Amino acid sequence: MIFPAVWRILPGPTLVKALLLVILIGAIVWALFEFVFPWVSVEFGIQDQNIEQGQAP
Repeated sequence: MIFPAVWRILPGPTLVKALLLVILIGAIVWALFEFVFPWVSVEFGIQDQNIEQGQAP
């Protein structure tokens, strides 16, 4: 669905398209780890992972 559309948009022969696709996927993954995931973790309090010590039965 999305992948064939991106494949058709990319210029060049198959080898160039494959290289551009790898670079594009790498850029998306980098942006997610650099900007999106830290923002989500701060906004939704995911960093607060406390386990309370309870009494053993």
